[in-house]
This record gives sequence, structure tokens and C-alpha cells, in this order.
Amino acid sequence: MGADKRIGILTSGGDCAGLNPVIRAVVHRAIGTYGWEVLGICRSTLGLMTNPPDVTKLEIDRVDSLLTMGGTVLGTTNKGDPFAFPMADGSLCDRSHEIIDNYHKLGLDALIGIGGDGSLAILRKIAQQGGINLVGIPKTIDNDVGSTEISIGFDTAVNIATEALDRLHFTAASHSRVMILEVMGRDAGHIALNAGIAGGADVILIPEIPYTLEKVCRKIKERQVQGKNFSIVIVSEAVCTEAGDLIKKMDRFGECRLGGIGQYLAEEIAGASGAETRVTVLGHIQRGGIPSPQDRLIAAAFGVEAVDLIAAGKYDHVVTWQNRQVGCVPITEAIGQYRAVDPQDTLVKTARGLGICLGD
Repeated sequence: MGADKRIGILTSGGDCAGLNPVIRAVVHRAIGTYGWEVLGICRSTLGLMTNPPDVTKLEIDRVDSLLTMGGTVLGTTNKGDPFAFPMADGSLCDRSHEIIDNYHKLGLDALIGIGGDGSLAILRKIAQQGGINLVGIPKTIDNDVGSTEISIGFDTAVNIATEALDRLHFTAASHSRVMILEVMGRDAGHIALNAGIAGGADVILIPEIPYTLEKVCRKIKERQVQGKNFSIVIVSEAVCTEAGDLIKKMDRFGECRLGGIGQYLAEEIAGASGAETRVTVLGHIQRGGIPSPQDRLIAAAFGVEAVDLIAAGKYDHVVTWQNRQVGCVPITEAIGQYRAVDPQDTLVKTARGLGICLGD
């Protein structure tokens, strides 16, 4: 591709650490190697629904400071499906054609979309409909995008959850309490499993492995008999009650949000075991802050590979990480399979081998 090429980049869905390093890597590779022009599209697809489009020209000297910056300087959104966009009068409108029209009006030769499985599915649908040359980069703290061992944001989230467990150990021991840490994980328990092992949790509860309160309380009582006056429990927000109900909260926009399993467990454990319990809900802290070294490394590899895919004319693909190698697969393959925790996974076996209770 020649020096006259112009590419766009956007971040979509929930923010996480590592997005800015991806943007930085894309700009360095596109401008430094190929001499292309890079336009950052602000507020994800919303930036292509305005007239004129909400874009900013990205230069190397402008992105060099992004390596350690959390969030995304381009802004993002996880609301408003362009194919059924909520309007002021309460109706839903298909605005995908506006995105397509503005992509072409900007003279873009390709678009790099950074997002999770939901965002990538929407972006691909728009790309297929409007002749957009799309390359995807996977990001999600949940680490549940198929075909890649790791997504942008996951490692930082695990580090933050692990640090929280480290801190909770001391206060739990000081007060002889059961400390429960509720972490994110909309559908998958990767954060809870990884942080639970790294942070020395006594109980790890994830949605992929059914549990009983009797087994959890047995573990706590066993520790009490051994003279260990405290226990640490980490639970994914997507874990259900023992009866199989998912705990949700309705916000003022009518959307359901996960949250509350930690408090449920605290009350049940206190009632069954007599232990004093406390709950910490980590929430959005997991998505913020300085990206970890690993997230920066993966971001750099993904950003460079995405630009190289454009140079090779290999569109409709998403960048992946497998067996310590960067690669790519068709977007349909990545979003077509959901990456949950395999109950036979090495880390599940590791947790069991360490004597950690998984509730089953």
C-alpha cells in the first residue's frame, strides 16, 4: 500500500487498561513504517454518526505519551446499537448507513476496531454491509473472546484483583473474618480464577463450576479447626445463587447490571458457619489504572499486527495471541466461539492441587 493510504481506528465497548498502548502501536507502525495517515474516531461508532464526523488526526509525537495511560483517549461507548439506535422520542432507528457513509466520506482505506465479541460482531455487520475493510483487535477484561489466549485489559484486571486479595489478607487475619471479594466477569470466571490462585484465596467461585454453600462452609470450618481464624473468598459477579438465580440490578435506563453475589454469599456463610463476614466489590477499579507490562506488550504486538494485516490486504480478521505468537483468525471464528473457563483447564487443576475450594 502506498503512502497516500488513510486508516481509521476506534475503541468500542467498555474501557480497559491497554487501549491507549494499542493506539500508540498502530500509529507508530502505520506512520513510521508505511507512511500512512491515521485518523482516530472519537466515541466509537458515535463519532461516525455526527456531521462532520468526530475524528482527530493522530501523529507519532501525539501518541508517545500513551504507553502508561489507562482508558482510551479516543473515548468509547457500550450503549446504542447502530442497527437499533435509541432516539429522543423513544423509537429505535437503524443508523448504520451513517457510519458507512462517513467512513467513505473520510476516504478511509481500512478501519481498525478494538472491542470485545459484542462490539466486533456489530462492527463486522456494518463492514459487510458497507464495504468497509475491517481488522479487529480483541479487548476485554473478561478474556472471553474466542481463538485468543489473552485479550487487552485482562492482565491488568487480574493484577488489580490480586493486589486487592493481598490487602484483604491482613485485615481478615486481624479481625478473624471471612473476606469476600466480588470481581467482574460478565459470563466467564477467568479473573476470579487467575487472581484467586495468585492472591492465595481459600475459595474461588466461578460461573463455570456449580457450587454448594455446604462445601464452601466446610472449607471455612476446616480452616477454623486448623487454627486459621480467617478465610478469603473470591467470586465472579456472574456466579448464581445456590438456587441458580443470577443476581441483577436494574438501572434507571432499564438495563440489567450484574452485582450482589458477594453480599448474598456473605449473608449465607455467616448464617451457616457463624463466621463474621465482610464484602468488597472491586467493580470498575479493575478496568482503570496504569496498564500492566504484559498488557503493554500484547497491545504493542496486536497494534503492529493489525497494521500489517491491512498492508497485506487481509481484512475481516481479528488479531490473536496463541502459543506465545501473534496471529489472526477470521472475525466470525473469534466471535463464533465463547471462551469460558474449561473445568479441566490447567489452572482449575492447579487450584484444586493447592487445596483451594471451588465449591463443588
